[in-house]
Amino acid sequence: MYETADALTKYLPEPYRQAVRYVQIGRHTRIAINGRITDFIPNPTFERVAAPGAHEKFFAGENTEGLTLRQMQGKAIQAPAATRNPQDRIIELDRQGVRETFNYPTLASLVEHSTAEDPELTLAVVHALNRWMLEHWTYAYQDRIFSTPIINCAEVDGARRELEYILDHGAQVALIKPAPVKGLRGWRSPALPEFDPFWRDVQDAGLPIVLHASQPPLDEYVNRWEPPATANFMAMSSFRWLALGHREISDMIGSLICHGTLTRFPQLRIASVENGSSWIRPLLHDLAELNKKMPQNFPEDPLAVFRRNIWVSPFWEGSVADVVETVGWDRVMFGSDYPHPEGLPEPSGYWKYAEGMDTRRTRDFLGDNARRFLGRPIENPDPAAHYPPIPATAESHT
Repeated sequence: MYETADALTKYLPEPYRQAVRYVQIGRHTRIAINGRITDFIPNPTFERVAAPGAHEKFFAGENTEGLTLRQMQGKAIQAPAATRNPQDRIIELDRQGVRETFNYPTLASLVEHSTAEDPELTLAVVHALNRWMLEHWTYAYQDRIFSTPIINCAEVDGARRELEYILDHGAQVALIKPAPVKGLRGWRSPALPEFDPFWRDVQDAGLPIVLHASQPPLDEYVNRWEPPATANFMAMSSFRWLALGHREISDMIGSLICHGTLTRFPQLRIASVENGSSWIRPLLHDLAELNKKMPQNFPEDPLAVFRRNIWVSPFWEGSVADVVETVGWDRVMFGSDYPHPEGLPEPSGYWKYAEGMDTRRTRDFLGDNARRFLGRPIENPDPAAHYPPIPATAESHT
C-alpha cells in the first residue's frame, strides 16, 4: 500500500505529536523523526511515485545502459488508486487475475529504524499506523486483502499488547522487522528467551509472522566505510548494496534458530518476504557446520527447524527451483511486489523469469503454499496435493 500523509500522525498520542513531522526540503517533502530527517523513502506522501516495475531491468541484471535507479524510473506518476484504498485494489486484483494478496505498509520500512533510539516513541508510532491501517484498509478486506499490521518487539509487554489489539481486530498475519530491537535494556535479538512470553502468545494465537525487508539495521557499520549520504534507496552506492546484501534476514532467522525460539515454539510460522533467496544456501551451510562443532547448542537439527518453520517468497529474478530444493516444496510463495518500482508491472510477468514448472508445483507456488502459511485449507482438489509431489517426468509443463 501507499499510505496517506496522515498515516503516522492521525492516531499518534498528543505527547508524541511533535516527534513525527513532514517537512519541506526545497521542493521535496521528507519525514523528520525527533528532529532527524530521513530520506530513505524519497517521497513519503506518495502523491507521485515511480511506475510499478520501473526498475525491472536493474533487478533483472539487464541495465546495459548503466542507468541509475532514478534515471531508469523515468517520470513519476500519480499513485494508482489501487494502492490507496481496498475498493480499488479489489478491482485491480480482478484485472490482474489475483485471488488474494498480502498487503504491506510502505512507510513501515523507515519508521522503526528512525525511532529506534526512543522505544516508547517506536511503540506509539507503530500503534498509530496500525490504527490507521485498520480504519483505512481493515486487516482482512473481503477475505482477499490481508493487510499486515506491525509488531515491534522492543518492549515485551508492549509487543504483547499490540498483538492482542490486532488479533481483536481480525488480523490474519502480522509484520515484524528482521532486525535487533532496542529496548530499555539496550540492543538485543527478539529471539532471546526474555521475549518468550510474546512468542508464546503468537504461537497460541496461530498467527503467521512475515519478516519483510526494511531499512537495513547495518547503517552505522556501513557509514564507517563511506558517507551516509549514499543511503538513499534511489542513490545507494555499489559498496552499500554489496555490504548490506541480505545480512539482516540471514541474521534474524539464524537468531530464531540459534537462540532457540523455533525449538521452544515449534508451531510458529515465519515467512521471509522481499529478502530474496541467495542467503539461504550459505545460512544452511553455516548452520550445518555449527551443528557438527557445537551439537550441545542445538537440541534439534537446525536445518530441520528451518524447513519446519520458515516460508520464503523469493525475488522474481531468482530461481524458484533452487528455493524449492533448499526450503521445501510446501514452503515457497509467489510474490510480485506490486506496485513498487522494484517489483513487476504485472504479477503475471513473473513467468518471463521463472523456469518451467509442472502443474502441481505451479498450484503450490501460486497459492496453496501461502494458504498453508496462513493456516487455511489448500484449494488443489487432488488428494495427492497434501503430500510431497512426485518428480515430474511425464506431466506436462506450464
